[in-house]
Amino acid sequence: MSDIDWFPLLLSLRVAALATVITTILGVAGGYALARFRFPGRGLIEAVASLPIVLPPTVLGYYLLVSIGRNSPIGRGYEALFGRQLVFTWQAAVLAAAVASLPYCLRTATAAIAAIDAGYEEAARVAGLHGSRLAVLVTLPLAGRGIVAGISLAFARALGDFGTTIMVAGNIPGRTQTMPIAVYDRVQAFDYATAGMLAAVLSVVAVAVLLGVRRLERTAL
Repeated sequence: MSDIDWFPLLLSLRVAALATVITTILGVAGGYALARFRFPGRGLIEAVASLPIVLPPTVLGYYLLVSIGRNSPIGRGYEALFGRQLVFTWQAAVLAAAVASLPYCLRTATAAIAAIDAGYEEAARVAGLHGSRLAVLVTLPLAGRGIVAGISLAFARALGDFGTTIMVAGNIPGRTQTMPIAVYDRVQAFDYATAGMLAAVLSVVAVAVLLGVRRLERTAL
């Protein structure tokens, strides 16, 4: 155990945490818009946002690689700003995890907000609350349990991402090697003891998240 490199665990936690911040902002804002407004292209946006659930991770990673590569506007802009390319960095791993986990927060937040009794919001409007104040003080707190459940699922998905991450961040020990990639790397090296330990840690985290989500669901009933 003393020879185990704990960098993949620390990197995975950092990547998952930052990715969850991104998915929380986009997922909750997007979920509110989808649940409360009707606009042209709404169905298309929902479908595109859900693609990471159904697309193979390598395909999703390929699209992301094309989008942020050195020849893309995003890639060129990042390189001009920071003096280095975005792909094959831990920042690219954050983007990969955020893209892969976004649908879990977005869909859950949309459903939670849509399920709120409109009477509560009408009463708040009568009391003088409108716009962003209504959303922040009434709507989002009422949908809080569902939103937290979605955020938890997004974190677990980000923590366990493999295919998308390896496509855009690679497998660079000490730089971009997250825990799922480290498990794969250790299996390839026939180091099953370390692979088993890393897999066990990921499993414990996943079970803890799922138990937390289940508890939230029971509380909401």
